[in-house]
Amino acid sequence: MPRLGPWQPATIEERLDRMESLAEIQQLPVRYALALDARDMDALVELFVPDVRVGPDAQGREALKQWFTETMSAMRTSVHLVANHIVDFDDADHARGIVYCHDELEWPERGEWEQGKLQYWDTYERVDGEWCFAHRRFHRWYIVDALTRPSRGAGVNVGTDALTTHLLPDAFPTWIAFWETRGGPRRGR
Repeated sequence: MPRLGPWQPATIEERLDRMESLAEIQQLPVRYALALDARDMDALVELFVPDVRVGPDAQGREALKQWFTETMSAMRTSVHLVANHIVDFDDADHARGIVYCHDELEWPERGEWEQGKLQYWDTYERVDGEWCFAHRRFHRWYIVDALTRPSRGAGVNVGTDALTTHLLPDAFPTWIAFWETRGGPRRGR
């Protein structure tokens, strides 16, 4: 598969559009992090498609705003540092991506400052000329208090994280296949 996904532009205009689209899509996670950390919920939800799905029973930006407001009220401060970002185009108006992130969360009532590593697995859609998140799913390596040495899976889905998620690197189908051919992951290396 080509490095920017299965869709290949046929004309110069399509190639230029894909370059501009890539730049716009790569701004989404950065703007998401800034809006989340600034608690700018209006700016945050504008990054998503208007009919975004919010859990099994709700949809739309207003429902998403309510969900984020409640979720981000559970902690005091957050810091999200966005890193590697891979984007694959399915066609001119649809793409998928994986974004790495280091996050830190302040929990004053517990006297903790947690830090963790995660990935967002995204789908993007162009709506009325603007690229938006259609869906975001995060997977986590760990989240621990800053004074705790991290280990694989530490703090994931044990009540300290604001959200439940899938554990990395196990979420990668290739990770499982790799270790199946090697007799399982080696410990202590």
